[in-house]
Amino acid sequence: MRVTVMQRLLCGAALASLSACGGGGSGSSFTAPSSASGTMPLVVSDASSDDWATIGVKILSIALTPQGGGSAVTVYTASSPAPMVNLAQLDQIGEILGNVAVPVGTYTGAVITVSANPADVLLVASAEPETGFAGTAGATVPSAQIQVQGAKGSQSNATAAINVSFATPLTVTTTSSNALDLEFDLSHPAFLVDHVLPVGATIWALNFNGPVRHHPVADITRLVLRHSYGTVTQVSQDTASITINKVLPALPVQTPETSVATAQSLQISADGTNGTLFYDVDAKTATTIKSFATDGAALVGKYVRIAARYQQNGTLVATRIWASSSFNNVWVSPEGHVLHVDTANNRIVVANEAGRAVQLTVDANTQFFFRTPESALSDTTPIATGTSFLTNHNLVRGFKIHASVVDPLAAQLVAQTVDIETAAYDGRISNANTTGFTYTRNFVLSPLSTQDDYTVQLDYISPSSANGKDAQGNPISGFKWWDFAYPTLVTSGTNAVNDFVAATSGVVNAWGFTSAKWNDPANPAGWTAPQVILEPTPLALRLVSVGFAGNAFITTALDGTSPLTVDVSSTSGSATLVYQVDRSNGIVTVSPVDITTSTGLNTLTTNLVAGTRVKVYGTPQADSTLKAYAITYFTGDKPSM
Repeated sequence: MRVTVMQRLLCGAALASLSACGGGGSGSSFTAPSSASGTMPLVVSDASSDDWATIGVKILSIALTPQGGGSAVTVYTASSPAPMVNLAQLDQIGEILGNVAVPVGTYTGAVITVSANPADVLLVASAEPETGFAGTAGATVPSAQIQVQGAKGSQSNATAAINVSFATPLTVTTTSSNALDLEFDLSHPAFLVDHVLPVGATIWALNFNGPVRHHPVADITRLVLRHSYGTVTQVSQDTASITINKVLPALPVQTPETSVATAQSLQISADGTNGTLFYDVDAKTATTIKSFATDGAALVGKYVRIAARYQQNGTLVATRIWASSSFNNVWVSPEGHVLHVDTANNRIVVANEAGRAVQLTVDANTQFFFRTPESALSDTTPIATGTSFLTNHNLVRGFKIHASVVDPLAAQLVAQTVDIETAAYDGRISNANTTGFTYTRNFVLSPLSTQDDYTVQLDYISPSSANGKDAQGNPISGFKWWDFAYPTLVTSGTNAVNDFVAATSGVVNAWGFTSAKWNDPANPAGWTAPQVILEPTPLALRLVSVGFAGNAFITTALDGTSPLTVDVSSTSGSATLVYQVDRSNGIVTVSPVDITTSTGLNTLTTNLVAGTRVKVYGTPQADSTLKAYAITYFTGDKPSM
């Protein structure tokens, strides 16, 4: 799998106003939480995975660590039985777990507890994983082949605690707010490690030690939320809002699909200014509403699917609502990453949570939306209608979408609307100049569709376009870029474009990833690039031919050909990530090695000798060497791929 963007677990403390995570004072004095509290919407999110349709985990609880010590304060506890959250569907978008109360105080970390029972982890391979993937397309990994690292407790009640230190303290008061981003980096090379033997089952080791970290979020109003499912319990007296009991789709997917209740309720308002698009799935009608005065009474007891956005004060407003007396009818609305775009036959293929490819027909009435929650009018206005949008690569493989269909019972599903939640372009970068650059992406050929390869020219966004904030909280305008390995070292400002051109014009081709933006002044009717993340290239399993010395070693392919020099950094703050993977007696153990210490460096030197099998993730350099971002070497039973 090509590394794309980081996966995230996101907690937004949305109170009176929103700012980046703020400091809570210095020193180590104990700051005890008080009896007063503020409301905190709790959300989980992550990023794309070409290889997986489902990475299902059960988040049992989340607790915050008070500054200076003291017992952790639990702010979220899952209902019983705990629902499963599919991280693979949350490509830079958020799943609302619920609104929770957080005691006033200052916090410096979090403890996330997940179920560590293999039976409580669900891994379903994508319908078309990338070349070299160790699993079988569309197959579910048996629980006997899943091992969760750091598991504690009995076999049926095992849990794993994930300790995360905040980059800056989080202060919660009754009059201020913060945004807290705890990042699940599913693209991290040590998050999900496959160990394949020539004979015997593949073991998948799930490791939370390292791939979870703190990443600040500046503005919750820009957070794209996953569509929420629920049952409507009441309509407010002023008919401006409804309350739903949140539900999640059952995992593994069932036929027909059923819902799993949670203990959380959400209040969601209609857009009284711009209007909310309301779809009655049973009656097959679509209207625009500004309150629930007409439709509210009939909604109570029905299932709904809601595309919502946060307002500055932390309340939720519905952009679009789908309603039905059957949960399956609102769920049969393919959600996932686009696998194929067939412009000849006006069809798209979407990977769903069951690991299957769902085919959708696009007709003259299909509306395309691009989720822009920070702009209420844009969020409810289609960017295109009809089949012409499929041409010119305006929709490509890798985009994350959630479609609705005209008739969920039809033999051939016809797309009524297509919500583009993330417009992900990636690939080899070329032709970079002061106005834009080219992405070239090649995929595995498939009998399901014509070739999905694309070559796309993206312009940079306008220098005057707002583009988030820097590490100090200062607003950024115009294009920005960074190395995947150093997400805090963002290059922005007047020299960002020229520096990007220089960085991507070396002897070895650079690879990158962009979440594109629609309707920027630089291209009012198309996609532009707000940012580029330069990606490490994952290499297939290789052999060490010349052992580690002088912060470098040489590898070859398993057949001894294609030598490649790998540079390693042991400098604190920018050190290469190193993991030792040992398989003995069928047990896989993933151990981080800190090479900023003499002990860790000696361990690496001892193990990285000729004949060792190793996987490397790195960025090509102008001298044809590879700058290592992460190294995984294997001990014990040797993997075969």
